[in-house]
Amino acid sequence: MSPSLITVSYLGAAALFILALGGLSTNDTARRGNLFGIIGMAIAVGVTIAAFVTRHYEILIAVMIAGGVIGFILARRVQMTQMPELVAILHSLVGLAAVLIGFANFLDPSIVFSGTEKTIHDIEVFVGIAIGALTFTGSVIAYGKLSGVIGGQPMLLPARHWLNLAMFIAVIVIAVKFVGATDLDQATMLLLVMTVIALLFGIHMVAAIGGADMPVVISMLNSYSGWAAAATGFMLSNDLLIVTGALVGSSGAILSYIMCRAMNRHFIGVIAGGFGTAGGSATAGTTYEGEVQTIDIPTMAQLLNSAKEVMVVPGYGMATAQAQHAIADIARTLIDKGVNVRFGIHPVAGRMPGHMNVLLAEARVPYDIVFEMDEINADFPNVDVSIVVGANDTVNPLAQEDAESPIAGMPVLEVWKGHTTVVLKRGMAAGYAGVDNPLFVRDNTRMLFGDARDSLEALAKAL
Repeated sequence: MSPSLITVSYLGAAALFILALGGLSTNDTARRGNLFGIIGMAIAVGVTIAAFVTRHYEILIAVMIAGGVIGFILARRVQMTQMPELVAILHSLVGLAAVLIGFANFLDPSIVFSGTEKTIHDIEVFVGIAIGALTFTGSVIAYGKLSGVIGGQPMLLPARHWLNLAMFIAVIVIAVKFVGATDLDQATMLLLVMTVIALLFGIHMVAAIGGADMPVVISMLNSYSGWAAAATGFMLSNDLLIVTGALVGSSGAILSYIMCRAMNRHFIGVIAGGFGTAGGSATAGTTYEGEVQTIDIPTMAQLLNSAKEVMVVPGYGMATAQAQHAIADIARTLIDKGVNVRFGIHPVAGRMPGHMNVLLAEARVPYDIVFEMDEINADFPNVDVSIVVGANDTVNPLAQEDAESPIAGMPVLEVWKGHTTVVLKRGMAAGYAGVDNPLFVRDNTRMLFGDARDSLEALAKAL
């Protein structure tokens, strides 16, 4: 295959990846964006095989079929509620691939450089393996936290910041020695030591981050995986891999910044960890004035039948209960009765950016009644009934009322400004940030305790 044809094909694939990102920016064009990404990746893989693979096709075909089958089975079996875990574990595979490719490239006897070219190549290998190793273990820990295998509480070791600084300095020192090494065995040993440090750093970094910051962690690891891919592209002199990695890395970084703004958090503060505890733990010593007022299914049905404006605020509790289909049925029933039903989505609702939007799309909730927090927050004073399904931290008034609260300053959905708020929860436990919610004892709040799916299915029948 001629170099010009390779370049043109890579440019076309890169353009399709950019169009894919653009398509994923809105619900209406998300399917088209996914299709562009699929076509772009098919072109990238096909052209790369045709241009650079000259032997052992049987091995390549075998591993591609194996990977495709595994991916297909995972995609079919994984529930939408488990999508954050799937994303995290896929990030880990990108990091692992970067590490393995880095070592393979470094130890390849056919690749010989000298002078400045050798220095540049060694730096590319070192950076690619370092970022890949960090991404691999960090993503595995994130998967463990999201799936419940590891608790959401941050692991705060004594002098943890000094430990991070020591590991960072050690990596820099090793990098200098690695680039200047003339003996292959010595260089390989330095690379292995650095890899171990990077693996440990990834574990410690994510383990120290609390559960409430997991949406930021997911987008952060997405960014890391992109930079690992870009570094791999430099190693292999593959322009498309560089462009694709840069797209993923920069978009993940921007998304991390957006998530931090939505949570009133600084990115460095997230990396430093310490915010968020295991779900269900309450902040010690917190008390509220007022009593919890409950509501039953028939009364709630009457309340909704008499309403003109209804706002649904979903949270991670909706995901765990798999209640999205039940709430979608209720929304359709109310819309048929002439009620103006809308869904209000907080930017960090769930365990990854867009988690709630994906679940609602799966339940076929129309895109035009799903709104971001900034679009509908001012409308709550006119809302007759707000239905909070499993959300907690994102509707906590302490964010605005208590400057000492861990979530102080975090933008929240102001459901308490509506006429009546009904909160569906299993109990009175705190949210993932470990902060109790005084919304539950407000005069205009009613609590509907129990499994959200069972409660909403019963409500759908009552309506």
